[in-house]
Parts: sequence; structure tokens; C-alpha cells
Amino acid sequence: MNPAVLLLGRILLAILFIVAGFGKLTGAAGFAGYLGSLGVPGGIAMAYLVGAIEFFGGLAILVGFQTRIVAYVLAAFTVGTVFAAHMGDATAAMKNLSIVGGFLVLAATGPGAYSVDARKTSPSLARV
Repeated sequence: MNPAVLLLGRILLAILFIVAGFGKLTGAAGFAGYLGSLGVPGGIAMAYLVGAIEFFGGLAILVGFQTRIVAYVLAAFTVGTVFAAHMGDATAAMKNLSIVGGFLVLAATGPGAYSVDARKTSPSLARV
């Protein structure tokens, strides 16, 4: 596997989640209102939880930290968003399911050589 391609894939998956999570964390009240309009309980606490999952999960994917676990978590989270927010929009639902596919491939392949995970398992990569 090409480690540069895996890095690029991680970057492209992570950008969406980092940006969206940051927006939710800095605009939690507005996002809580949106969740309420969808019938999602939890209010502001749920808004912060969703924002934190997206933001910190995206950062973990970006740097390749606990990549396989985080990829599975974000895949499950993204499936949940399909059912909670995108069932009325087939295009958005399919895009989210495509993102799930990317996370599942990442979970299966791992983060590649350019990652925190690789540095933890191979001391020789720490000098690269």
C-alpha cells in the first residue's frame, strides 16, 4: 500500500469532520435547535457531544491516532446521522454512506506509515 495515498485519504476524510465539528462546538446553541427540530433529544449537551465526536475524531484520523478504532466509531456515527438527519434527502444519505465506506476501508487497511499509530509500533519510523 502506498503510504502517501493513505495519508491523502485520511486528510480528505478528516477535513469534513474537523470543520463540521468545530462549527458545531462554536455554534452549539444553533445546532441544538436544529437537532431539536429533528426530534433528537439532549439539547445543548447532545450538540456538544456530536461536535466533539466529529472534531476530535477528525483530528485522530488526520494524525493517524487509534485509527482503526476511530474509523469504526466515525463509521457508526455517520450511519447514525443518515437515520437521524438525512433520510429525507437521498443524495445526502448516499454521500454519508460513501463516507462510511471510506472509514471502513481505513479501518481495514490501517493508517499507513505516515501516522502516529505507525510510529508507536515501529521505533525505526520515528526517525523518518
